[in-house]
Amino acid sequence: MPAHPMRGVGPRIAAARRARHMTQEDLALAARVSYGTVKAIEREARMPSDDVLDALAAALGRDPAHLATGGTRAIARITDAMPRLSAAIAAYDLPADGPVRPLSELHAAVAEAVNWRLGAQYVRLAQAMPPLLEELARALEISRDCERTEVAGLLAAAYRAADAVAYKHGASDLSARLVDLMRWATDQAENPLLTAAAAYVRTETFFAARAHGPGLRALEIALDRAPQVTDTATAAARGALHMRAAVVAGRVGDSGAAGVHIAEARRLAERVPEGVYEGTACGPDSVRIHEVSVAVALGQEHVQRALDVAHEWAPPRSLPSERRSGFYIELARAQLWAGRRGDAFESLRVARRAAPQHTREHPWAREDIETLRRLDRGNGDALTHFAEWIGAT
Repeated sequence: MPAHPMRGVGPRIAAARRARHMTQEDLALAARVSYGTVKAIEREARMPSDDVLDALAAALGRDPAHLATGGTRAIARITDAMPRLSAAIAAYDLPADGPVRPLSELHAAVAEAVNWRLGAQYVRLAQAMPPLLEELARALEISRDCERTEVAGLLAAAYRAADAVAYKHGASDLSARLVDLMRWATDQAENPLLTAAAAYVRTETFFAARAHGPGLRALEIALDRAPQVTDTATAAARGALHMRAAVVAGRVGDSGAAGVHIAEARRLAERVPEGVYEGTACGPDSVRIHEVSVAVALGQEHVQRALDVAHEWAPPRSLPSERRSGFYIELARAQLWAGRRGDAFESLRVARRAAPQHTREHPWAREDIETLRRLDRGNGDALTHFAEWIGAT
């Protein structure tokens, strides 16, 4: 029988609360719920409603889906938010009247959304992005010339955050529209580094269409147009494009081009302290993750390279959750190809701990669990529970 979506939510809330050094009274006050409610939920005497779970998650700095185990509830909440997201972008140039916060507060709201995207907190994004996109559209419409490029840059980052929800949940047409709007906003921002970031994100549309050849050409054109390296920011912009071009070249099956791009990314990463630049993680650790991605993209004959990277190195917790999760999902595929089924299952479990929503929505994770269930009955109960959680058949 499938696990109840709220099974274990009380202990997870308690663990998250203790990790933040909060008492039950602190949590109740921060979430604006009663002390008795927090006590009852933590000892599993009652299950939280969606509104209470949202309030507790916000007070704990977590996504609601990180606290609940089941995927159905999170997926339903994201699906329910899609029509409003579509409506928000349909009127991108005709925003309805409404309030607009000061620019400093808009910066903070967009920064929060970017952090949610990097942390694969898709429920929070799905709920927050429609009103934020509408407000930013109003802000762009009324902004003075001196502020217009700044607001446009915020809008581009917000479109990218919204796209994370659409793309990860298979809404390809909506994702493509959001990418187009990100590129439009980037043009308004007149920032060549944002233009490079938009080219990086645009690759999603080629991934979705399995049009890897045109995707590689688009990235190479973007590299021709990107600013030359003069500082850390420009090195990061070009490095990110090379990382992505290496993966796309791998999917094309062009090992030579993949090698050239990953080597250039590695060279540029020597000048870039690991961090997030214009919304994209770049640096030496990110390049190592992409080395695994390239090896997996090139196919089973390159599997040893992925295994070698993982033998020498593991992504630090300081990296964005989605990127760490992606590393372990791709490593699991390499391990499965190498016949290391136990290691593959453990990698998927690590991916889940790093970013549960990202793992649940990743098609490779679902495919690999299905394969493991067919091939390996040694982890029967654990595999079954994982398969139920991820929605594998």
